[in-house]
Amino acid sequence: MINRILIRLKIVQILYAYYQNGGKNLDTAEKELFFSLSKAYDLYNYLLLLMVAVTRYAHKRIEMGKAKLRPTKEELAPNMKFVENRFIAQLEVNKQLNFFVENQKKTWDNEEEFIKKMYTKIVESNIYKEYMEADTSSYAEDREVWRKIYKNLIFNNEELDQLLEEQSLYWNDDKEIVDTFVLKTIKRFDEANGSKQELLPEFKDEEDRDYARRLFRRAILNADYYRHLMSENTRNWELKRVTFMDILIMQIALAEITSFPNIPISVTLNEFLDISRLYSTPKSPGFINGILDTIVKQLQKEGKLMKN
Repeated sequence: MINRILIRLKIVQILYAYYQNGGKNLDTAEKELFFSLSKAYDLYNYLLLLMVAVTRYAHKRIEMGKAKLRPTKEELAPNMKFVENRFIAQLEVNKQLNFFVENQKKTWDNEEEFIKKMYTKIVESNIYKEYMEADTSSYAEDREVWRKIYKNLIFNNEELDQLLEEQSLYWNDDKEIVDTFVLKTIKRFDEANGSKQELLPEFKDEEDRDYARRLFRRAILNADYYRHLMSENTRNWELKRVTFMDILIMQIALAEITSFPNIPISVTLNEFLDISRLYSTPKSPGFINGILDTIVKQLQKEGKLMKN
């Protein structure tokens, strides 16, 4: 699940904290990096559980309606299509997801007010109404309605973003990326797999884990060299006048450019320019792009960097 976009983002965050804390212990900082990445995987599981929690709340409402002293006709014979959604039933018994609950002790049980608001928003949506009114019923339709609900009502949800940030500082800036993996997971679900449906792994393979470790260590251990390159190419700017975050982003970008020749330079530049838009000043992307482009051309001319 954890991809290189998220790895780069986490390295910027952890490296910033590393220098703010005096840059004393590389091993401790590396452990913090991987812990932070593991928390992103926790968020992935937690967001999958959100869909289950909303469905359970919907079922609870139906049972409460039936238990009234004078229930209405609709309350006595409710439309059970939403609460009996086959995709959610499969997700609820998923072995990997239940393993997460048992080990992390993380549920939505203490967030009933938010779940209630989420349920209300869903019920009021056209997505829900069209689903409930449809004459047809299939597993594919059950899965698709939740893909639409997630994409349209959970993906960009400021209240949910705030709630998650309050629960964990590690989840700041993670949700937008993790959301894409939740949507990918929904699409991958197959009814035939039952409770054994595989969720996305924390790391796609050992290569990505090694990429995170190597990039983080190279960015720190070769910092003097990278900053020397920056100082030579800052166009009459003293390096100390450059925003620290810009220096940090360029430092990590140069670590990737010089250490991972299999990654196209254009990809590296684009990814770190996106990070600068998130973390630095409005002028930073243009400034960083100019400096890195100059350094790359210099290294290629000196034969220290292959063209790609």
